[in-house]
Amino acid sequence: QVQLVESGGGSVQAGGSLRLSCAAWGYTYGVYYMGCMGWFRQAPGKEREGVATIDSDGSTSYADSVKGRFTISKDNDKNILYLQMNSLKPEDTAMYLCAADQRGCRGLPTGQYKYWGQGTQVTVSS
Repeated sequence: QVQLVESGGGSVQAGGSLRLSCAAWGYTYGVYYMGCMGWFRQAPGKEREGVATIDSDGSTSYADSVKGRFTISKDNDKNILYLQMNSLKPEDTAMYLCAADQRGCRGLPTGQYKYWGQGTQVTVSS
């Protein structure tokens, strides 16, 4: 019904930057409207954690560990989600996944998004 297509992962040195992208496509209509969109990450041996969310009205939220360094944004017309990551640290190394749901963020339980991407690897070296 909906496919999330991610890009932008890679390997960088500490202090560098990356921008991740995720596009939501309907199998029939192409661009598909979403309410809440977000980014998650999971590192080996750790639980999956929420990184950032953005709602249909543009309101955002961030995990404490990335505040001031990461910025989530979206193109409302094309339903493309972005995560700008600056001042990257080795502890940011993880598989990053995008997620989306037609529901607004306020009514969406944490982690219970309807649609998920396959993930893109981010590796930060010192």
